[in-house]
Amino acid sequence: MTKKDSLHLIERLSNASGVSGFEDDVVAIAKEFSAPFAEVSEDHIRNVYMRVGEHKADKPTIVFDAHSDEVGFIIQAIKPNGTLRFLPLGGWVANTVPAHRVRIKTSDGNEVPGIIASKPPHFMTDEQRKEVQTIDDMVIDVGCTSAEEVANKLNIAIGDPVIPDVSFEYLQTTDVMLGKAFDCRIGCACLLETLKELSEKESKFNLIGTMTAQEEVGERGATVAMNNVKPDLAIVFEGCPADDTFSEEYMIQSGLKRGPMLRNFDVSMITNPRFQRFAKETAEKYGLPMQSSVRKGGGTNGAIINLTNKGVPAIVIGVPVRYAHTHYGYVAYEDYEAARQLAVAIINDLTEAIIERF
Repeated sequence: MTKKDSLHLIERLSNASGVSGFEDDVVAIAKEFSAPFAEVSEDHIRNVYMRVGEHKADKPTIVFDAHSDEVGFIIQAIKPNGTLRFLPLGGWVANTVPAHRVRIKTSDGNEVPGIIASKPPHFMTDEQRKEVQTIDDMVIDVGCTSAEEVANKLNIAIGDPVIPDVSFEYLQTTDVMLGKAFDCRIGCACLLETLKELSEKESKFNLIGTMTAQEEVGERGATVAMNNVKPDLAIVFEGCPADDTFSEEYMIQSGLKRGPMLRNFDVSMITNPRFQRFAKETAEKYGLPMQSSVRKGGGTNGAIINLTNKGVPAIVIGVPVRYAHTHYGYVAYEDYEAARQLAVAIINDLTEAIIERF
């Protein structure tokens, strides 16, 4: 694919509405993109399966995974004055939530614009201004004056998903992308492009891509998908939090324009050290930039995959995302491209004997 084609794919995925449990628009993009080169199916939790090439019963199965959902919100209640109570889907820090635009997706497919509002400072006491606000202190304002107006004119109902209202931009001067949902739509794009490239020649392995649902609320889609796929090896693509704007230089392990991140450890998984070593050696062999990280928090679908069946060696290839789990994020195109190249190189250099050593 050309860079222009890649950017178009990333833009479509970033702009798509797909908070946890409501990933339909992302599923549609994945199915459309992969249909020419893969056998595509989905299950009832909205996981997408993309099988490349003929199935080989006696060969290892390698799964490539990325999660389709993004962090967002869900409507909890409609207040008499026409504002909306809401709850988070995924991990948000409350002080990043207010004063941003959102879209409420209704049952008829329309998306209604709204603003996340909090009590104006004019009506706060000095003590209230010092307090840390919670999501319980906030509402979504859709410009209505009654609950009846919200329901009858806008068709908004309890349980409707709420999506950050941000449009993708490519900043050519700095070769950086600005948008929402790069955790994990940048990983989804990398997954799709990797599968497409690998489909262009016969593989020694069974190659399956899984775009899994509801990762942000507990890796639920991956739990279902791995029971169906039963892989022998896994590469997990992620939009990982960048740390280069608030960390000392010696602690930066996922900075922009420094290459993809290979995560050794987080609270959910200790990465298979033999597979991890092979991935790092492959990056060095082909002169690909790479960062190595150890994290005291976080978690990925790799943890679920790692515990599937008899234990599946899995690595996480993360594309650094500044300000993940907020409305906006930055991603460097060169990090994305290096992540794709690394995944392809790993598969091309793998043998059954090497996998057995993992």
